[in-house]
Amino acid sequence: MGTTDEKKWMTEEDGIIKVRSCAWSAPGDHPTGCGVIMSVKDGKIIKVEGDPEHPISQGRLCPRCLAFDEVQYHPDRLLHPMKRDPKDRGTDKWERITWDEAYDLIETEVRRVWEQHGPECCFVITGTGRETTLWANVYATNVLGSPNRTGVISGASCYGPRCTMANYHLGAGYPELDYAAFFPDRYDDPRYEVPKYIVIWGKDPIYSNSDGLFGHAVVDLMQRGSKLIVIDPRLTWLAAHAEYHLQLRPGTDAALGMGLANVIIQEDLYDHEFVDEWCYGFKAFAECVSEWTPERVEEVTWVPADVLREAARAFATNGPSSAMWGLAFDMQENGVQAGHLFLGIVAICGYLDVPGGLTLAAPASFMGKWRYDAVVSLPPETRDKLIKPLDGRYSVYTTGGAMPGALGDTMIDWLEMENPPFPLKLGWIVGSNLLACSAAQPERWLKNLQQVEFFIANEIFMTPTVMALADLVLPVSTWAEHIGIVMPHFGRNTHFLGAMNQAVDPGDTKSDFQIMLDMGKRLRPDIWPWEDEEAFLDEQLHTEYDWDFKDLQQDVVRQQPFEYYKFRTGKLRADKDPGFDTPTGLVELKSSIYPMFGEEALPFFKEPYYSPYSDRISDEVKAEYPLVLTTGGRNILYFHSEHRNVPSLRSLHPDPLVTIHPETAAKHGISDGDWVAIENPEGRCVQRASLSYEADPRIIHCEHGWWFPEQTSEAPNLYGPFKANPNNLIPHEIIGSTGYGANYKSVIAKIYKVDGLDS
Repeated sequence: MGTTDEKKWMTEEDGIIKVRSCAWSAPGDHPTGCGVIMSVKDGKIIKVEGDPEHPISQGRLCPRCLAFDEVQYHPDRLLHPMKRDPKDRGTDKWERITWDEAYDLIETEVRRVWEQHGPECCFVITGTGRETTLWANVYATNVLGSPNRTGVISGASCYGPRCTMANYHLGAGYPELDYAAFFPDRYDDPRYEVPKYIVIWGKDPIYSNSDGLFGHAVVDLMQRGSKLIVIDPRLTWLAAHAEYHLQLRPGTDAALGMGLANVIIQEDLYDHEFVDEWCYGFKAFAECVSEWTPERVEEVTWVPADVLREAARAFATNGPSSAMWGLAFDMQENGVQAGHLFLGIVAICGYLDVPGGLTLAAPASFMGKWRYDAVVSLPPETRDKLIKPLDGRYSVYTTGGAMPGALGDTMIDWLEMENPPFPLKLGWIVGSNLLACSAAQPERWLKNLQQVEFFIANEIFMTPTVMALADLVLPVSTWAEHIGIVMPHFGRNTHFLGAMNQAVDPGDTKSDFQIMLDMGKRLRPDIWPWEDEEAFLDEQLHTEYDWDFKDLQQDVVRQQPFEYYKFRTGKLRADKDPGFDTPTGLVELKSSIYPMFGEEALPFFKEPYYSPYSDRISDEVKAEYPLVLTTGGRNILYFHSEHRNVPSLRSLHPDPLVTIHPETAAKHGISDGDWVAIENPEGRCVQRASLSYEADPRIIHCEHGWWFPEQTSEAPNLYGPFKANPNNLIPHEIIGSTGYGANYKSVIAKIYKVDGLDS
């Protein structure tokens, strides 16, 4: 065995080249950056396996990476740019063109819109998971010259709300479970302590690996003695192995947080030294939660008072302990308050920035900072044309936070205005299959986006969204076909940098970054000095390190320097003083920022709009739709709406499933495997029944992201993205006053048996 051209990451043996790399996108995935070894023969990948030298994943891979060759060589993969006449949207009348022709067409259309309407009339739609999550803002500002980018999802309900809360309450980046990820010798590092308890709240990390966390680390810690407290409406695998399972009603997390904080404070279980020295507003916070006894919490959340009380005691009195918070916090109207309580609880227990607690880093660093700073390339008068509500609401979101750009709810309102301040004329979709995956009321989005004159889309496969809307589709290279850097947590708490190393020729495809660079040079050449992606990555690396991308390639992974107790040494604050980088310099249990935006300084509970106890809907509606529906179910075979066309994965899980308690199913004459309609005042979808005792009989649970690549592609079917889509049942713009949080996981519904998916 020998290295190839002095490249340590590439070795050759018996005519087979083995390439070490870190996986990201495309196809998409959260930036966990699992280590892979690709075996290449005659220029083709013949095998993908886990890299045992990767310090985090240590040779373990999910089914999606193991089936990667089926994506790479899929017969339906997009391999060349294609265009069609806008009047042919929804039909399969695509014409293959060259990249030069595609770029000429984009330049012509963008300059036409600039001259006739202004750059603010261009916009970008993006999703989550693809590497382009790093670049979507930059596509808008530094290529199209517009401040307008949107993630579509109602209430920006994915990751951004949690990052904003961490920024405002802690002055820090995303707080994460300490699983020794910064240390080369991991759990054996003498600085590290294994958490005694881990709270897993609103998250199923083994299946989702979300945000940058390698979910299997929880199992590693269980094997080393950590006990679990799982807060989840469903009996997941982790909940089944937990010391305490707090099986709450969906959407009542803030009430549960009130109860946990109440027990910890009333029973004097909190860390007095940390609270006295490093927290602001403890007295007001304590008074705020004082009325939330476990018995009152039980009435609201359905969690038995004694279970809540015992879990709070176990967590607070067994330090160090840790906690993780998930998408469930983002996906509720009351999520900012629930997150406020989560951060308050871990703070008063003294578990921030300590061994075995929750790790902290700067709010945004490295390329994560660059992508947000890119907006300064726009003149102030253009920046002021960010699409936002004309009445000034949602000022927390629109003044910055962690998710710059236009709120999806506001974008659709803008599209529906009779005379908006300016029209939207050109859209660019990068890494989003919004009709199948993220948009609440997806058919409403489709109707409104059809008025946009010209749409570009970067994709790896034809999707419902591309088929419905795009006039030009650009084929994207896979993570085996281009270089790049994986940054877990998008630069907000990055324990390592990983190299994506190119293993095979990309053919006639390009990476999202390469497309952005090419069009940036054409449209705004004064701000795109880099010759290629490697030159750009080198410059970004040199803002923090004295090594470059080639050095990272050789090692594949470089872990970040790390130290605990940074709040004592001034390494969390910009001015280098001890404390936290908040206005008060302390962890803000009482927010000094929210009142400036009209929000309460202290947390509160608000009943979900569509709930059995809501005072915002009639008793008749509550009687007709008696069940609580929670959505967003993941399966480890798929990433959001991707992988439904991969044969080996689809064969293991062929249909969308709604989980129903057997008692509830019997009342409705439903058997396991029946097709079931799920319906509420907002809409309807159909999924196949999966009977299980995992949730309360009053709760049903739907999977998300389903479309059917085997079905007719042309309109009106469009591969069927609306048939099994629970987002049909999610209301538009029922979101928090901050602009963050929509009730994707807590609405009401009824169920009934139907004959099939198309019934």
